[in-house]
Amino acid sequence: MVANDSTETRRRSFLKLAGVGGLAATAGCVGFGGGGGGGSPETITFGQPAAQTGQWDYLQPGVTQATDAAVQSINEADGPLGAELNVVRRDTAVSPQEARTVVTQLIENDDAAALLGLFSSEINPLFDFLQEQQIPIVTPWPGSSFLDTRGGDKETPENLDDDGWIWRTVIGDTVHTSGAALRALDQGHQTMGVINGTTEGARSWAEGFISAYEDGDGTVATRVEVGQGQSNYQAPLDRLFGNDFSAFAVSLPLEDATTLLSDWASGGYGRQPVLSDPLAQNDLVEQVGDSLSGAWAASPGQSGPNYDTFEQAYNNAGNAEINAWTPPAWDAVHVTALAVERAGEATPEAIERNLGPVSRGGGTKVATFAEGKEELSNDNEINYTGAATPTTFTDFGNVFGSVVINVAQSSEFAEESTIPAQQVREFVAEDEY
Repeated sequence: MVANDSTETRRRSFLKLAGVGGLAATAGCVGFGGGGGGGSPETITFGQPAAQTGQWDYLQPGVTQATDAAVQSINEADGPLGAELNVVRRDTAVSPQEARTVVTQLIENDDAAALLGLFSSEINPLFDFLQEQQIPIVTPWPGSSFLDTRGGDKETPENLDDDGWIWRTVIGDTVHTSGAALRALDQGHQTMGVINGTTEGARSWAEGFISAYEDGDGTVATRVEVGQGQSNYQAPLDRLFGNDFSAFAVSLPLEDATTLLSDWASGGYGRQPVLSDPLAQNDLVEQVGDSLSGAWAASPGQSGPNYDTFEQAYNNAGNAEINAWTPPAWDAVHVTALAVERAGEATPEAIERNLGPVSRGGGTKVATFAEGKEELSNDNEINYTGAATPTTFTDFGNVFGSVVINVAQSSEFAEESTIPAQQVREFVAEDEY
């Protein structure tokens, strides 16, 4: 069941007591997995902070559909601990102020045991606040390099004292911006310009790209930052193109990028556009026109071993377009539900302690909640392998996967090539910040 602003409110204390009661009744008999005993809750709630409005709202329908498909699949398999999984979705418009309110509502009003959302633009400025909540945030959205060394459980699952409480099922910007930098250098672009917006996400992509590009001996001739919501970008384009370079990178929300690149096309500035991953949208090509042909973006690849499992369920659930964040949304729901099942209780602390153990290997590989639930009921450890990536969380709650190069052709983006994960992993720091 998926709800918006659910009227059903179950106190977290009830979930904790019910979960502990179910586990205590089988103590010494069941190693992990509660199995839905008599003391288990009837409903378990996850919260989903969502981009239902705002500059990233065009990506939400796919994430919503992937989440709903995952919830349906899990409930058809008798749910975590035999309970019905319920997702409460509340709109943040990707505003840090609104996100703070929504997180509080999901925890205090909706009794969410875990959160399945939040963008870089929300997590970065709210990081200390989110740490204080001590609720696992398993999110398909954020790319920010800020999280490269700040989330996860430091691979000490039983010790919550060193946890970062944030886990992302999408590869970080450091991975695919490194892929973009590698491709630009391979194409012979030794000098580039960069133009980006001022949001956390737009800046993070630009900074990740520049870092990897300069590490590869590329030179950034100039970087121009622009505010969002402008009706014309002629002046910043003049500043950018007053420098000598062969290609330029663009990191802006879709609406602003459409305006800027339309101004670029009509102004005849030329040179090779390199786009941030959210801009690999067919609408951009249709709006800007033929001038954009040959522009490309490096996006998180669909490199999970069980992508086909996701795709079939997703296509049966609706008509929303698949984007780079839909398979990670599917993975976020599944790995969190399996953490509940292994824990034997539906509390934030229990989920946090079990996200690493159900995903890092050493157990039976499972593609679905149903498979994982069965293995856990037989006292077998599991290794959830996902749709977007293998979902093998690092110490800091990150995942690695391939990078796909999507090129604008005619009126759409088409996949041209793939850069394997191992070629870009060396760019990601794995020492604590």
